[in-house]
Amino acid sequence: MVRRRTFITGTLLGAAAAAVPLAQSAGAAGTVPVGSLTDLQKAIDRAVPGDRIVLADGTYTVPSGGSIRVSGRNGTASAPITISSQSRGGAVLQGERGFVFGDSSNITVSGFAFRQRSTLEIPADCLRIRLTRNDFRLADVSGLDWVVVRGDDAKIDRNRFHDRTTEGIFLVVDGPGSTVMAQRTQILRNHFADHSYSGANGGEPLRLGVSSRALSVADATVEYNLFERCDGDPEAISVKSSGNTVRYNTVRDSRGAIVLRHGNGTTVEGNHLLGGTDGLRLYGNDHLVVNNYLAGLSGRALVIGSGTTRDHHDGESTEERRGNDACDRAVIAFNTLVGNAGAISGETRTYEPRDVVVSDNILVAGSGTLVALGATSGFSWRSNILWGAAANGTIPSGGYRRVDPLLRQESDGVYRLSAGSPAINAATLTDPAVTQDLDGHPRGSSRDIGADEYTTLTPVRRPLTPADVGPDAP
Repeated sequence: MVRRRTFITGTLLGAAAAAVPLAQSAGAAGTVPVGSLTDLQKAIDRAVPGDRIVLADGTYTVPSGGSIRVSGRNGTASAPITISSQSRGGAVLQGERGFVFGDSSNITVSGFAFRQRSTLEIPADCLRIRLTRNDFRLADVSGLDWVVVRGDDAKIDRNRFHDRTTEGIFLVVDGPGSTVMAQRTQILRNHFADHSYSGANGGEPLRLGVSSRALSVADATVEYNLFERCDGDPEAISVKSSGNTVRYNTVRDSRGAIVLRHGNGTTVEGNHLLGGTDGLRLYGNDHLVVNNYLAGLSGRALVIGSGTTRDHHDGESTEERRGNDACDRAVIAFNTLVGNAGAISGETRTYEPRDVVVSDNILVAGSGTLVALGATSGFSWRSNILWGAAANGTIPSGGYRRVDPLLRQESDGVYRLSAGSPAINAATLTDPAVTQDLDGHPRGSSRDIGADEYTTLTPVRRPLTPADVGPDAP
């Protein structure tokens, strides 16, 4: 028998829900409207692949000691079980706890306004859990991390995390045990905003791992997220694991930077870091840093870090693992740094960075020093362009030209190449291949220096705005 799909809106929900028994969802997939937490729990307990459970708009308080349990429920990749609010942000969940997941897979939670006093966790025994188009403003309690991911293949997209003043992290990706990372987490189109915690650290918007997990390859992708006024920590995106991709994000007017704090082999590509304090800091080995745009930063734009150790390794003490690993074998290429207080700089720990390639970048500033590195070993400087009243600093004479790159500021605030720029077709780095520029245009075989490949075409990618991210994002 074909199951009748019922769509209920507005004030008719209560009466219609009573006329459509929840037991219908046990036999075939469909839409199940509910108007109370009790009926929501019943619908979840009976859900089958393809079910969409819709909670009516309103404010719901989960009783003390209670939760909304998602236990032993398994959708499929093509037919997930979806639990959603009737309208985006319309169902407000209050109380101590919200959703508690266990032994479940292919579950989507969408459109809720979360106002709980405890962490929302995706545990290690839950796979392919998606949190999408939600609004997170949990309790402003010191030490409370709002969302923690431990299960594989989670997707956290188009959410808003906002407004806190205390120590704690908006979104953490960890994993099972203490040394392994959750695999293949996708974090995209989220809006992280307004964290004003004034402590020295502990208030990151996003953290991928922790020092004990540094050598675990997470294969996480962090893309198209907007960070605004994220002042809870010097790190806006804190990477403490290996093998991740951080691309196409915008960090604007924030204390926090993109920091590869622990781990190896992460790609940082096509990000805009605008008008905040710091830009990028790099530790660990074999990172690729390309096509990034850093402008108007009052602190250190790009730090090639020194270390208290040469390489992290199995068998380290806890204290050794927490230390900084000197940056070795990074490739830093095709980036544009404009109007920053400090452009490329280093540090003074025991172990100097080694064998780093710094190629085909544009550095422009009106004051200060463009390159301020201390001890290094085996660096390769090539085809960089320096300009402005700022001093050259410690860059070797064969690694740059001092010439006006003819940058023009366009309507989105980004400085791009203009016709006749000496940067056009002047890049020399061929390996690794960089096939697109900051704007999403193809680079071709004769590539330009800096993040922008000169063209008259409209950019495919620009700095993100609130309209591009969060619950109402495309």
